Amino acid sequence: MPVQPADPRGNYSAHRHEILAAIEGALERGAYILGPEVKAFEGEFAAYLGVREAVGVASGTDALHVALRALGIGPGDSVVTVSHTAVATVAAIEMAGATPVLVDVDEARMTMSAAGLQSVLESLASRHRFRAVIPVHLYGLPADMGAILPVARRYGLAVLEDCAQAHGAEIDGKKAGSFGDIAAFSFYPTKNLGAIGDGGAIVTGDPALAARVRELREYGWRERYVSREAGVNSRLDELQAAVLRVKLRYLDAENERRRQIAARYNSALDRSGLALPREAPGTRHVYHQYVVRTPHRDALRAFLASRGVNTLIHYPVAVHEQPAYAGRIETEPGGLPVTERVCRQVLSLPVQPELTDSEVDQVCEALLAFRP
Repeated sequence: MPVQPADPRGNYSAHRHEILAAIEGALERGAYILGPEVKAFEGEFAAYLGVREAVGVASGTDALHVALRALGIGPGDSVVTVSHTAVATVAAIEMAGATPVLVDVDEARMTMSAAGLQSVLESLASRHRFRAVIPVHLYGLPADMGAILPVARRYGLAVLEDCAQAHGAEIDGKKAGSFGDIAAFSFYPTKNLGAIGDGGAIVTGDPALAARVRELREYGWRERYVSREAGVNSRLDELQAAVLRVKLRYLDAENERRRQIAARYNSALDRSGLALPREAPGTRHVYHQYVVRTPHRDALRAFLASRGVNTLIHYPVAVHEQPAYAGRIETEPGGLPVTERVCRQVLSLPVQPELTDSEVDQVCEALLAFRP
């Protein structure tokens, strides 16, 4: 069987008995919407991250959208983020009625460039009412919050962390999701903390902001059937919460296994000619993806497939170059050259925690056999 880049079924199998027991318990209790499992998961997830509040919603995209709404961001406002991200980041900004403005990434982390953020805020201030910035913690590596936060604060911007790929990632011992005003997580099945369907969460240290999120996720209700403002229907499913409570107990161990696999890759591929992922000083990378870079990406991917190693590309087309967005979303003056180069070079190798050492070695052997 080919080595696969992701294996949600394998992760389910690893915890099958506990997951089935949790689902059965939720079914037997008969409270299927915003019941005890969601409440318990919200408390456990907040405690894990070291934040005061967590609020479950229906997806990671909804988490971003509702978080923006909770911050009071909407039509007439502009939000700065990156183009090297899942399209959901930009889609959520537009769902809130705001205008996205895209900045380049730095070469080493492939996450938001603080210099690019500064450039946009200085040069485009006359055309935009900037209200927020969304740094994306990509591939499991946190963005440079130490550089981004001072810029955001200097310009009075709210900071919404996109943590869809950073469950358990850290900077100086502090978890991703605990740096900004608010943060959004996805529990898509292939995430480090994945459900068996869609799911998401919004976390914050501000109880008032959390209360607003809770209203917005359920029609704008403070009391049942009375909408104080137009909200949405975005509730984390009770069954998904039950599954996530099981998986949360294993998140640190599975992240450590990802790090072990990454270390094995780093050692074997150090002289391969590939640009390998590196941890920035003080950060703890949780390797949602192990992403290498090479100008021979497409040829390498085909070669690996012929050797029984399947790979993915995260992401082949930058958001500002996609048909739905090209030509209508403003970018950093001078364009996004690093983003565009990265998108032509990145390749995600298998790194799920269920991989065996022999499978990791198979991937390394295939990579070392490639000749461009």
